[in-house]
Amino acid sequence: MAEFSIIDSYFNRPSLASVDLGVGDDSALLTPPPNQQLVICADTLVAGRHFPLDTAPHAIGWKSVAVNLSDIAAMGAKPQSILLALSLPQIDHDWLKAFSQGLYDCCDQFGVSLIGGDTTQSPHLTLSVTALGWIEQGKAIPRSGAQVGDLVVVSGTVGDAAYALQHLGHALQSRLDYPTPRCELGQSLQGLASSMIDISDGLAQDLGHILKASQVGATLELEQLPLSESLQRLQDHEKWQYALAGGDDYELCFTISPQNYDILMQKKPITPITIIGQITQGTGLIFEKNGLNHSLQFDGYQHFA
Repeated sequence: MAEFSIIDSYFNRPSLASVDLGVGDDSALLTPPPNQQLVICADTLVAGRHFPLDTAPHAIGWKSVAVNLSDIAAMGAKPQSILLALSLPQIDHDWLKAFSQGLYDCCDQFGVSLIGGDTTQSPHLTLSVTALGWIEQGKAIPRSGAQVGDLVVVSGTVGDAAYALQHLGHALQSRLDYPTPRCELGQSLQGLASSMIDISDGLAQDLGHILKASQVGATLELEQLPLSESLQRLQDHEKWQYALAGGDDYELCFTISPQNYDILMQKKPITPITIIGQITQGTGLIFEKNGLNHSLQFDGYQHFA
């Protein structure tokens, strides 16, 4: 009965009104809103691979939700609910209490319900979260819509999480442990952005996915990269390595026409955004510094390295 005891003690609370049937049955029940498409994504986090082994359980709970909500945001959609598959080496009630609180803290901040999942025993702590969201029919923002002349824009600052991973205990560690999914910004880009992706594996690599899907190229201005003060103090190549290849930022990178960018700025988005480049003809990503080509080669995060 340990599985059901864990669920009842830590993962069974009333769902939001938009959920017809949540935790406690074989499956959850949801009623799709009129004229909406369902947006679904899943992410798996493995201890020692996706977060340091000594990461606080509250932070693990938060991050397991946040990284999935970031994928929903990258489609321009509104998150609605999650499912959790939790594999535990052992039952540790103090750990479970803190973990579930972190999970629910993130859910509460973004109006999301936990509606089901599974728990089991495993030699390694592993968390798999599936997130569901809704978006108006035909309004989703894919990776494949970038057009020549579009601006390349990124939210927040980049490279902070990668820097924190190499400097545990630094003030930037909150950016590693508690990423902020840009849900509000993502939804505000419906009808404006031509393509979008969230930055999980490094800005250069993830922007490359947009370029490949859209069959275009891009020029990126290195001096325009939005960096925190800690990264600004580093030598150029080191700060660019963190910003372009570090990953785990969970910021949004999107392309948008200059005209639509002006419309977006009239909305006065709460999340800071920065123009870092432009979509071009051809293929591939070209780096520039002060208007001159700057030869760089970066490899983002590799899941099977």
